[in-house]
Amino acid sequence: MAAATETIDKGAREVVLSVSHLFLLLLLLSPSPLASSVNVVTHLPGFDGPLPFYLETGYVNVNEAKDVQLFYYFIKSEREPEDDPLLVWLTGGPGCSALSGLIYEIGPLEFDVEGYTEGLLPTLFYKSTSWTKVSSIIFLDSPVGTGFSYSTSKRGLKTSDTKSSVDVHTFLRKWYVDHPSFIANPLYVAGDSYSGFTVPVVAQYIADGNEAGYGVHLNLKGYLLGNPCTDANYDGDARIPYAHGVGFISDELYESTKSSCGGKYQNPSNAECSRCGDSVNQDLSGINTAQILEPLCSSVETPKPNIITADGRRLLEALSELPMSNTYDPLCRNYGYLLSHAWANNDTVRQALGIREGSTQTWVRCDFGLNNYTYDVLSSVNYHFSLTNRGYRALVYSGDHDMTVPFLGTQAWIRSLNFSIVDDWRPWSVEGQVAGFTRTYSNNLTFATVKGGGHTAPEYRPKECLAMTERWLSGAPL
Repeated sequence: MAAATETIDKGAREVVLSVSHLFLLLLLLSPSPLASSVNVVTHLPGFDGPLPFYLETGYVNVNEAKDVQLFYYFIKSEREPEDDPLLVWLTGGPGCSALSGLIYEIGPLEFDVEGYTEGLLPTLFYKSTSWTKVSSIIFLDSPVGTGFSYSTSKRGLKTSDTKSSVDVHTFLRKWYVDHPSFIANPLYVAGDSYSGFTVPVVAQYIADGNEAGYGVHLNLKGYLLGNPCTDANYDGDARIPYAHGVGFISDELYESTKSSCGGKYQNPSNAECSRCGDSVNQDLSGINTAQILEPLCSSVETPKPNIITADGRRLLEALSELPMSNTYDPLCRNYGYLLSHAWANNDTVRQALGIREGSTQTWVRCDFGLNNYTYDVLSSVNYHFSLTNRGYRALVYSGDHDMTVPFLGTQAWIRSLNFSIVDDWRPWSVEGQVAGFTRTYSNNLTFATVKGGGHTAPEYRPKECLAMTERWLSGAPL
């Protein structure tokens, strides 16, 4: 265990040094901040009457030389915006729009899916379980090319895990120029799924910038991550034990697979391991990995490939979307995702949002084929180690019905940090009912499961996730 800790500590120091050097170089090369484009929205097509909350949209140029324009939706806290925390939310993918997080996960709007008529503009309802009940949130279309974010330069569209994280940091510093009243509010970086690779990197850049005395001090307090991709050695290898634990594969197949593969399932090392892996995949072929209790629906969009880097890091399965039909299918949650396409590609909607003409031809919820994207963060474990050792708070939560990023893998990389347990495994409840289980570690790290939650836990358990977030942000036990 001591050797493991020493290895992580050495890796963390190397990450900090490399990040710091890159950050200082970028500071020297970056142009001076420019004011952002701000558009206050009081009415939205599809919503009846004025919005019952403050919504602002706009663009921030994060790279003047390459004209990289990041689009955002900003919603003030519905409680006490002067004092409540500020979250910057990065939806996963990479390539999934912040609107997906706003509508389907933690924002104050949702579509009337059941009442939708094909060919008409979708109707929007107010959602009372929004995290804006307890915090202000910037929903950011990142990386460039996602949602309504764009670049007029081909070079500007070339990005990566680390480059997009630098862009988010630059975005925040420029955003504060137009929003100085929020500079003292506690700041948290948040996201889910693939953002598990980038949220800790963004937080690292902010922390390094503060320590270097670059510009105004950003009041970073920590970060939140839901069902986060972290490291294929943990995330991917947890899938088979999870499938066995919920009864999807037999004891015999599990034991033979475990034995032949040595517990490492990502890249079969022998013929028997490969054969067993094929049998497992066959058993799981009809399962919706995003939420194992819900049906698997056909996909209309091109899914991500299984391998996304040269070293064979496996991609976690993308959520599918199915074609619209003339009738609402209550069994297929994915039907509701396509309403966002019908809404965001409407001319009146784009006008209300202040979308620049010609900047984005066709909006898609998740662009799984981002061109010129480099996956250069193979593991974010060392970033977690570095940040929490520097005193930043972290909440990592997992929907326990997610087989895309199973909670078993998340627990495994957290254990690898070798932090002592402060509050051991116990249930946490909402309205008298168990909502999940939690454990708190030293260095301000909290892990929680969300009972019944899928890959994007707030989408499936919004009431419970709001309660969890409110308690954690306030410093109260879950």
